[in-house]
Amino acid sequence: MADQIVATPEIREYVRAVSLREDPILAGLREETAGLPGGSAMQVMAEEGQLLALLVGLSGAGSVLEIGTFTGYSTLCMARALPPGGTVVTLDLNGRWPAIGAAYWQRAGVADRIDVRIGDATRTLAALADEQGGGSFDLVFIDADKANYGAYYEAALHLVRPKGLVVIDNTLFFGRVVDPDSHDPDTAAVRALNASLRDDPRVDVSMLTMADGITLARKR
Repeated sequence: MADQIVATPEIREYVRAVSLREDPILAGLREETAGLPGGSAMQVMAEEGQLLALLVGLSGAGSVLEIGTFTGYSTLCMARALPPGGTVVTLDLNGRWPAIGAAYWQRAGVADRIDVRIGDATRTLAALADEQGGGSFDLVFIDADKANYGAYYEAALHLVRPKGLVVIDNTLFFGRVVDPDSHDPDTAAVRALNASLRDDPRVDVSMLTMADGITLARKR
């Protein structure tokens, strides 16, 4: 059987040419974000944003939780895919970054679907559990500080409904997960989560070798 092809720059450009649908609002936000310090590395690829929107639609999600907003490119993608009355609750430590995305959310006509919560994500997740209860979200997207990925995953699994989807970004973490010389807390946390997900009986799981690694975990 065929092995996986190498995603060369030429292949990536071909994929973008035949499948990417990024309108001027999304492109504008991506370009503004790329001009920030570390912006290109921290924001999701346009293709990943499009995948997230597709997953929201396929799952019929009306309530989405996002852990890690940054400038809100993925927030915008998912908010647009929601049905009328749907909501994205998005969490970030610093209000400076979501404020950049807010103008684009407004231009796209989805600002009323987005609920930004600023503060330590661990505390905010605990507050959401108290406020809304377990199983209150249809889809959770995790893309925040890697050292806390294990805690975020456990909180997400509690907050997502049965048959709901948890999407975890950066699970290949710039390739550091296979580098024997990488022992920093972020890489160690991603490795530990990846290993635990493989054998977690609470979910059905698949890791995609797309972007920086995207893991899909469907709660049983």
